[in-house]
Amino acid sequence: MSKYIPNYHNVHNKFKLNGFHLNAEDLCRVAYSFIKEGEDFEKPVGDFILDWFDGKEFIEMKTSGSTGKPKTIRVEKQAMVNSALATGDFFGLEAGDTILNCLPVKYVAGKMMFIRAFILGLEMDFVAPSSHPFELIDKQYDFTALVPLQAMNSVDLLHNFKTIIIGGSAVSAALEKVLKPIKANIYETYGMTETITHIAARKMGKKAFTTLPNVVLSQDKNNCLLIHASAISDEIIHTNDIVELVSENKFIFLGRFDNVINSGGIKLIPEQIEAKMLPFIKKRFFVTGKEDKELGEHLVLVVEGLEEPIDLSKIKTLDKYEKPREVIFVNKFKETATGKIIRKDSLS
Repeated sequence: MSKYIPNYHNVHNKFKLNGFHLNAEDLCRVAYSFIKEGEDFEKPVGDFILDWFDGKEFIEMKTSGSTGKPKTIRVEKQAMVNSALATGDFFGLEAGDTILNCLPVKYVAGKMMFIRAFILGLEMDFVAPSSHPFELIDKQYDFTALVPLQAMNSVDLLHNFKTIIIGGSAVSAALEKVLKPIKANIYETYGMTETITHIAARKMGKKAFTTLPNVVLSQDKNNCLLIHASAISDEIIHTNDIVELVSENKFIFLGRFDNVINSGGIKLIPEQIEAKMLPFIKKRFFVTGKEDKELGEHLVLVVEGLEEPIDLSKIKTLDKYEKPREVIFVNKFKETATGKIIRKDSLS
């Protein structure tokens, strides 16, 4: 007997929004109210709900712009439903579970929290997105999704959640260290707008990401990840992420192909070098390549904030090719709306 797959028109009869049972018709009334008289963070929710129930089979979304100009793409609503079902299977979400959505609905991650709630029958509370989202929360939840900044600012309150997923940008070694003692199931997720949020997750303490159901992985000639996810895309999704492929369902993230530095014929992956530097540099930073007549490129350390002495000789784990030849200070890094550093723009 085949498994029942809900349609994007469906709203589960156990779905609740901020404590109220709502069907599709109710949700559209709420949406009009949000648009007309809601707070600033509620207006995009109203727009999204009306778009979801407008009869079209797709929804338009913008990519983040972390590696190029943001672009608008069309995503099939049924593919978003399939993504929600895969998340439910992977994290064991069941009808009646409680979730907190503190992500902006303008972006795919915030939209998907609503869709998971509609489709899986979850009881969702929705609060204003902020860097300190739990300040007014005094209850426990089964599930939430955060960006790294929210997680770092809420460490003392994360024990109120059974399962926490963190995405939008990479979980740093510093954040992972402070999350280690927390008694919750905490995962870093991997995905992008094109994959309809995450297609894999890594439990804190583990190195490898594991795919959600119905996702198979491979690599191209540059060792970049290829994603085969027929439930969300008819085409293979090509990424610029260099990975170590453990199996067709597991991988270790190494860095982005766009960021690779070729210095005298040696290929350097910035993310690997940055991980070694992280315990020694307190400010935000990244490494990149700078044009060099002799080497093609040489390695540069870019630090956010006022200039100060940085002693790189203390970092014994760096090999001779991984030691920056100069340090550049930048007053303020350029970022995407989800907090990812835009490396090239930060240097211009």
